[in-house]
Amino acid sequence: MFNKILIANRGEIAVRIIRACRELGIHTVAVYSTADRESLHTYLADEAVCIGRPKATDSYLNIKRIISAAVITGATAIHPGFGFLSENPKFAKVCEESNIKLIGPSSHVIELMGNKAMARNTMIEAGIPVVPGTEGIITSAEEAVQKASEIGFPLIIKAANGGGGKGMRVAYNQEEVHSMFVLAQKEAKASFNDDGMYMEKYITEPKHVEFQILADSYGQVVHLGERDCSIQRRHQKIIEEAPSIALTKELRKEMGETAISVAKAIQYENAGTVEFLLGDDGTYYFMEMNTRIQVEHPITEMITGIDLIKEQIKIAAGRELVMNQEEITFRGHAIECRINAEDASKDFRPTPGTIHNLLLPSGNGIRIDGAIYNGYSIPPYYDSMLAKLIVHGKDREEALAKMKSALTEFMVEGMVSNIDFLGEILDNKEFIKGNYNTSFLEKMKEGC
Repeated sequence: MFNKILIANRGEIAVRIIRACRELGIHTVAVYSTADRESLHTYLADEAVCIGRPKATDSYLNIKRIISAAVITGATAIHPGFGFLSENPKFAKVCEESNIKLIGPSSHVIELMGNKAMARNTMIEAGIPVVPGTEGIITSAEEAVQKASEIGFPLIIKAANGGGGKGMRVAYNQEEVHSMFVLAQKEAKASFNDDGMYMEKYITEPKHVEFQILADSYGQVVHLGERDCSIQRRHQKIIEEAPSIALTKELRKEMGETAISVAKAIQYENAGTVEFLLGDDGTYYFMEMNTRIQVEHPITEMITGIDLIKEQIKIAAGRELVMNQEEITFRGHAIECRINAEDASKDFRPTPGTIHNLLLPSGNGIRIDGAIYNGYSIPPYYDSMLAKLIVHGKDREEALAKMKSALTEFMVEGMVSNIDFLGEILDNKEFIKGNYNTSFLEKMKEGC
């Protein structure tokens, strides 16, 4: 087992990793930008190293400074969390060359799955169902216009090396392809420093269902069930639940086995998530694989009792999985709400500020993953998420009631948050019935 792990991240995921390491008896090193000097993760870690100015490229995306911090402090492993460098193959390669263990898959696998066009082709070769679309990278709007008619409309334009809803645009007809491609490519270049794009048939109103997998270095792969992540704003999730009420027992088994096949096809190692688009008729398509821990991983932990961060660390240290598929059991229902500093009435505009009154809900089956405290100033440079509120109940009805109650207790003053908006979603009759998909918020906004 590792003696010391550096966490190449910030906020609640850094705190989450520090706590898991503490339980395993592992010393931790936090890195922080000058804007995060007062952040909770810098206080909780055994050591903390400043790696640069607030801009992410000067700190949390600066590979050289992070590796230097690991070497100076004697950390033999790095946990990248999610976002930032977590799916950067160059970072993974530098870790390998520096004899520092990255807690995640190899640089080759990260590159393969990070390039969405390459991932599509790999899945096609493995016999995994994928959404119809282009093969290879598209680099110009003219090429996109030429290939659009072969796919049909509507279609979605995506960054080949992207994620988080950035570098994506939908074109509903031939006339929109050129302008939407230019916008998506510009955003992809700014967000990922890569302007390679690809296009897929846009599946209207699907559910977004993902399967959590664990794979060790001995070829053993298991799935830990699914999460329904269809409630999204601007292609970014804000409410997730597990299990998905849209899946039958038979479909769950089939999709779980498909997720395992995806992992085996690329010789995957560590924790990962296989994401699918699910139609009303039960037809599903591989969308992408996230080669890192997910924001929404706590709901899987709640229904399985398995600590995913600890499992990541153990796998990276060379341990075998101690469970097989038959031994994994699922209990009850879990829901997660992302508490964000944003104004839902103004197109979810971020609202950084200083917290001057904070009340966190508590009680049976209620969990908070966060890094906020009274007097903490939310930096304007990073993601707007303040905390994750997770609840667990014996069934979906109890979990919904528990989440509604917890939201009414959650108080964070000093900025506008999305707490009231989340409450509106949970009170929506169609959401309560489970009648929702990735277009739910758009229809809710329109009053449908």
